[in-house]
Amino acid sequence: MSKLQYPKVEAYDGYLYVILHGIESKAAEHCFATHDVDFFVGPNYLVTVHDGDSRSIADLRDHATRNAKILAEGPVALLHRIVDTMVDHYRPEMDKLEDRLDALEDEIFGTADPKLIRQILDEKRQVASLRRIVTPQRDVIARLARRDFVDVSTEMSFRFRDVYDHLVRVADDALMFQDRITGMLDAHLSNVSFRLNEVMKVLTLVTVLFMPPTLIAGIWGMNVPLPHFPGGEAAQFWWVIGAMAAMIVGMVVVFRSRRWI
Repeated sequence: MSKLQYPKVEAYDGYLYVILHGIESKAAEHCFATHDVDFFVGPNYLVTVHDGDSRSIADLRDHATRNAKILAEGPVALLHRIVDTMVDHYRPEMDKLEDRLDALEDEIFGTADPKLIRQILDEKRQVASLRRIVTPQRDVIARLARRDFVDVSTEMSFRFRDVYDHLVRVADDALMFQDRITGMLDAHLSNVSFRLNEVMKVLTLVTVLFMPPTLIAGIWGMNVPLPHFPGGEAAQFWWVIGAMAAMIVGMVVVFRSRRWI
């Protein structure tokens, strides 16, 4: 996400200064980013300033060479066309984000891989950054749609209202995605905790089952006279092993009867 300037609109003597953000996909990083575009809108001119390439401006520039009407409508209409194209580019990227969340959700419920939390937090940061951009950008377009500036005619205000509606949907989707990611994070942590509890349950069970045999082995291993079971010296080993096995089986039966395992 761009960290330069947030969207805003200000009226100066003879021109409007507008900052808006376009969106671009980084397929290699499986994420998206925004870049700010500065607009200087005067009575008979429109100046744009931005870093790198802007798909929206490049597309409109190509269309303007084939359609003279685009430039003939005036600077505000040209601003609207650029902004409308910028907002239209949000939808494909939002769809890609939703697909990534769907895939991530399947992984969360399919495995408790601790590495998933990094992916979840990355997506959460992406959506939070998107909301920080879209919310003020929506307010900027709302001011243009309300005709807060004399440079925007009634006809153009209706056009900006359509752009505003698109941004409202994007903002609502971003809020929904943030809530969804929060739920995914909670589900993942619960899943990891549940699996950890299952592992600890098994380890605890193994430890408890082998405590009595360990005690018996320790007692019968002492170098002191001890009571003997029936039979010779060789039979004592099997008596002790049998006692250990009987205690383990008895404990398992008790645990199962109480539904501890």
